[in-house]
Amino acid sequence: MSKIVVLGAGIAGHVAASHLRRKLTKEHEVVVVSPNSNYQWIPSNIWVGIGRMKPRDLIFPLAPLYAKKHIGYKQAKAISFYPEGDKDEQTPYVLVEYVVGDKKGKQEKVTYDYLINATGPKLNFEGTEGLSPGKNKAHSVCTYTHAQEAWVALEEVIKQMKQGKKVKILIGTGHAKATCQGAAFEYILNVEQELRRHKVRDMAQITWISNEYQLGDFGMDGMLLSYGSNIMKSNEMVEMVFEDRGIHWILGAGVNKVEDGVAHYETLDGEYKQESYDFAMLIPSFSGHGFKAYDKNGGDITEKLFKGFMIVDADYTPKPYEEWTVQDWPETYQNPSYANIFAPGIAFAPPHGISKPRKSRNGTDITPAPPRTGMPSGITAKLVADNIIGMIKNPNHDLHHKGSMGNMGAACIASAGFGMTKGSGISITTYPIVPDFKKYPDTHGRKLGKTFGSIGLAGHWLKLALHYAFLYKAKMKPFWWLIPE
Repeated sequence: MSKIVVLGAGIAGHVAASHLRRKLTKEHEVVVVSPNSNYQWIPSNIWVGIGRMKPRDLIFPLAPLYAKKHIGYKQAKAISFYPEGDKDEQTPYVLVEYVVGDKKGKQEKVTYDYLINATGPKLNFEGTEGLSPGKNKAHSVCTYTHAQEAWVALEEVIKQMKQGKKVKILIGTGHAKATCQGAAFEYILNVEQELRRHKVRDMAQITWISNEYQLGDFGMDGMLLSYGSNIMKSNEMVEMVFEDRGIHWILGAGVNKVEDGVAHYETLDGEYKQESYDFAMLIPSFSGHGFKAYDKNGGDITEKLFKGFMIVDADYTPKPYEEWTVQDWPETYQNPSYANIFAPGIAFAPPHGISKPRKSRNGTDITPAPPRTGMPSGITAKLVADNIIGMIKNPNHDLHHKGSMGNMGAACIASAGFGMTKGSGISITTYPIVPDFKKYPDTHGRKLGKTFGSIGLAGHWLKLALHYAFLYKAKMKPFWWLIPE
């Protein structure tokens, strides 16, 4: 009998636990450890942030589902890792601390045979002075509670506009190395559409602020894509969308301080500027959780497991940007020091960025971090689950299931509007996520046809369909596994 412990119940952790439980017999134990009581379908936070959905529309409690599906569940947070056990506990374990109930504050050694670290990122709001959800008129849509707070504030601003006040709205990234530009991009389009619906669009100046060097970078160095019968750069497509909607933009901006209604930022030219606003939504940087790891004698071995995020089978050798290749990226998400530990999704440490690194004239890094959310999280989680199943069935089993972001595609649908008849989806599909300049030297490292963009109601419908499909899948309803990651 094997015991698999999954840390985290987000997209990666929940997907991994679901597939492990479905494919393994009941003699094997699957345990999920998460400080969260609910599962949330994060892509739909955008709609909560404009008041078109309620948090209840995209969450459900984990405990009843896991009990029904025979998955162990501990509402606790990981504290430290002991991959060799210790003097008293010979089995590898994770030290966790309970966050609710009678056990709140109590710690427990959760032993395992296999460990999946799917803890995702720490939302590093403190990385930017003054940036905190609901403070200084700045908000977030990173969680459903943040998104609900953002809507309350936005609704108040809309009321002020209806009373004749002109306002400034600022949406984008709140740190020089933030990622998740896609979420901010979708939110700004939805906010703009919502203002039109309320007939106050002419009362607002809407500005996009981002650490991107060009529009449409999205932390992936932009892309050359098929657009109908044409070929278009992603920055041209996003520029067209923004111009059509009257959205201003500030690029190459590293936000470093937020005060009440004012965002301070540094430009790539080394200038220090500020932008005032009445409402802002700024995505924070993501960081590791600061976990520590110890060997069986209590010695600190954190560097064997973590490099901010968890170390996996990637090439972390420092090299110039021109020497980076897709081969640097992990394929199995297995820790090289401990073969029974894996880290899919955002939990793994990327070997380097995807966008070309850029520094300001003052030496400040102003470059988007590589995205690993959404499809890559689900795909890598299933891959890890399948490899662990293979290891359980055959201890000498090679890891046959592999998937690098250098040969993996991803789709992003930014939907503006809500409902079946009103809305427009901007769909961008990219293949591969990490550009392969050797394989596709003439098309910016990606394959045309598989890398494409489209704008229209169909994309909006697809976004709505995915909301319901993936919640159905997450609830492990009949034949849920037929829905791809």
